[in-house]
Amino acid sequence: MGTPEFPNLGKHCSVSDCKLIDFLPFTCDRCNQVYCLEHRSYIKHNCTKPNKHDVTVVICPLCAKGVRLIPDQDPNITWENHVNTECDPSNYEKATKKKKCPAPGCREVLVFSNTIKCRDCMIDHCLKHRFGPAHKCPGPKKLETSFSFMSLVNRNRKEEPKPNLASASSSKWTTGLFNVASSIMASAEAGISKLSGETNQSQQTTRNGMGQSSGSGNRNGLVEQCPQCGAKFSSVTTLVDHVQKVHERSGNRPGAKKVTIDACPKCSRGFVDPVALVEHVERDHGGSSRA
Repeated sequence: MGTPEFPNLGKHCSVSDCKLIDFLPFTCDRCNQVYCLEHRSYIKHNCTKPNKHDVTVVICPLCAKGVRLIPDQDPNITWENHVNTECDPSNYEKATKKKKCPAPGCREVLVFSNTIKCRDCMIDHCLKHRFGPAHKCPGPKKLETSFSFMSLVNRNRKEEPKPNLASASSSKWTTGLFNVASSIMASAEAGISKLSGETNQSQQTTRNGMGQSSGSGNRNGLVEQCPQCGAKFSSVTTLVDHVQKVHERSGNRPGAKKVTIDACPKCSRGFVDPVALVEHVERDHGGSSRA
């Protein structure tokens, strides 16, 4: 058997009349014997255990349940074990009764291919009565509350009618909330109007600052005097223009002294000495240098 290079290659067929050496033998999954290509089937080699992996189920006539027969066991023993342990005759009617369409007057048997469940009532119907109006659908079921306490409270309210305190409290709560919201809105509007007024006032002051300063100086009778030549002017603006036009030429000359004039932010009065300006603000304007 085999070749000198592969002495274990191939096996003889197990059939006594064949004994053919086959290099690709077949092993039977029932009797575990080796056969050639011709005798590989169960019928050809007369297999002794052809039903070893077969599954046989018998329907019980008492309970309509399936009973599986064990291959190596007597069917009578398997049947007795089922009758003594699992058999329930009350299940026969339930198992054999065919499900029919519940629509009035419909006798159609419901199977897998013609069964449709209604989305509202969640009941199976046939194709003909699958729509709600066809089977008089009552509609979706109302969800019951999961809190027994709420149902108890509602029941007590129905039995013993009392003044509607909930509506009164809710109305008070709504009124209070409305008042709070109104006060918040009023304060917000007042703040916005105040801010806008201050902004407009500051803009107007900025635009007319020079004119107001000169006018206030004239009303108060203040006269500005040039520190270099002694000339008098009615406003700081005129004094500054005079200094720039007349004295800047001499200031550009070598050896000339440049003079800086500081104006009061309140009354627009000019001062050469910053210390004198500070003393003027503290004495005449209460120590505040803001315009």
